[in-house]
Order: sequence, then structure tokens, then C-alpha cells
Amino acid sequence: MALFMDVHTIDGPVGMSDVEKAHQADLQTQGPHNVNYLKYWVDETQGKIFCLVDAPDAESAANVHREAHGLVADEIYRVDEGA
Repeated sequence: MALFMDVHTIDGPVGMSDVEKAHQADLQTQGPHNVNYLKYWVDETQGKIFCLVDAPDAESAANVHREAHGLVADEIYRVDEGA
């Protein structure tokens, strides 16, 4: 397993409640994919969403988003946790 940070860019403002609903859908969908969505951050005015996920690979993380709500990330980066 590895940590990934994905980045979504939404055209226009994004509401925190909408992101929370999408995150809950991810949590309900992630099990069969061996993925664990850990945390997310939102910049409502810029339409940016960042998701931290523990997954075997980036494609598995993307598959959860695709299946849960269809909002696949624009970019996915493998990251290492710092101090």
C-alpha cells in the first residue's frame, strides 16, 4: 500500500456539503478495491478538492471515485508522509 494525493478541479465554486457526500460514497465503495480514503481538503472558492488515500496503486484509487460518484481526479500523486 502507498499514500496518494489526488487533485480535483471543479469548474466554479464547490460546496463542502457536496464534497462530504462524495467522500461518504467513497467510504462505502472502497472496501472491495483494497483502498482507504483517509482525509480530504477543499478550497471552495477555487473549486479544488484534495484527497489523501492509502491504496495499492493510483488506478485503484481512481476506480473508487469512478464507481462511487464519477468524479475522477484530474491528477494523482504518490506522496510520502513527513514528520
